[in-house]
Amino acid sequence: MKQRLIMLLAVAILSLYSVHLLLKTAKEGGSLIYEKLGEKAFGWPGKIGAFVSITMQNIGAMSSYLFIIKYELPEVIRAFMGLEENTGEWYLNGNYLIIFVSVGIILPLSLLKNLGYLGYTSGFSLTCMVFFVSVVIYKKFQIPCPLPLLDHNVGNLTFNNTLPMHVVMLPNNSEMEYQAHNDDKCQPKYFVFNSRTAYAIPILAFAFVCHPEVLPIYSELKDRSRRKMQTVSNISITGMLVMYLLAALFGYLTFYGEVEDELLHAYSKVYTFDTPLLMVRVAVLVAVTLTVPIVLFPIRTSVTTLLFPKRPFSWIKHFFIAAIIIALNNVLVILVPTIKYIFGFIGASSATMLIFILPAAFYIRLVKKETLRSPQKIGALIFLVIGIIFVIGSMALIIIDWIYNPPNSKHH
Repeated sequence: MKQRLIMLLAVAILSLYSVHLLLKTAKEGGSLIYEKLGEKAFGWPGKIGAFVSITMQNIGAMSSYLFIIKYELPEVIRAFMGLEENTGEWYLNGNYLIIFVSVGIILPLSLLKNLGYLGYTSGFSLTCMVFFVSVVIYKKFQIPCPLPLLDHNVGNLTFNNTLPMHVVMLPNNSEMEYQAHNDDKCQPKYFVFNSRTAYAIPILAFAFVCHPEVLPIYSELKDRSRRKMQTVSNISITGMLVMYLLAALFGYLTFYGEVEDELLHAYSKVYTFDTPLLMVRVAVLVAVTLTVPIVLFPIRTSVTTLLFPKRPFSWIKHFFIAAIIIALNNVLVILVPTIKYIFGFIGASSATMLIFILPAAFYIRLVKKETLRSPQKIGALIFLVIGIIFVIGSMALIIIDWIYNPPNSKHH
């Protein structure tokens, strides 16, 4: 656990340094468009590299939101219907539900020409995150350890009006072994290396990518200055760091080795119905559903600019590009068994490009007033090398994990 928190802090600091490089490059390069900086630095290959990285990152973000719908909407429906477990009905199948939500809500919102509700959605999403972290902290002090789960090897469960309680039926000679086993399960492990470790840094990199949005926000600031934008970035990334840190820490201290790839889903092991958790699930579902069209907009804009640079606006083109992007994301979410594979692959590839490689490469290429032997350029070069090593190492570990632990339905 301790090494994950250290990695979380390290990635946040590196992300801040990366924003510093990007802002300085934008000033020297004379452009506030990521793809344009790529073109100025390396011509057409630089533009395509930036376009592919940003598009992959946004597709990964869309897929992660759809995964949340796939995981959490069945649980919300089950709770409202008073079902103790998933009965296998079609309306409790997450694959069907993401298709219905995509066609009925996401696609119509994606057809809007302007995103006037963007500010409201961003504010709601932040409120939802604060509420989510508050409930995770609160539940840590409600849920006992070991988890009150049904285990046919050790006993049965009963439930009172608040929390499920263990009623353990054990032979006398195995009571001590059972107690020792559970005491071990409830001890935090500070340094853990397993198949999940390969995904740790890529997932953290994915979580801290804000770089494609930094330059557009910078261009909208009143009395724009690099120092002011760096302050905005520092506050935003620090705020996210604190919330990620609290959610990760208290989530782990609640479930220890039983924690799942999608934290909210882990609470289904303990509760069939819980009002605070149900409120969090509904808030998260509303937030991510409204956010998917926002993430889709820059993808469609980039595709339109790249493929149809001089064509006038067309509603048919507007519709079909959105429909194709949503359809591809639905197929991806249905076929990929767990969200960690999306986070891991995108984090190891496009997120690393956007945080490490591209800002450092653009800085080295476009900032002419500093020599290659200056401390700033040497720092950027080291940052670039770290990014390259990270891409190669992370992708290698993920591929090895796929070979020896092939993805399948058991990860659901």
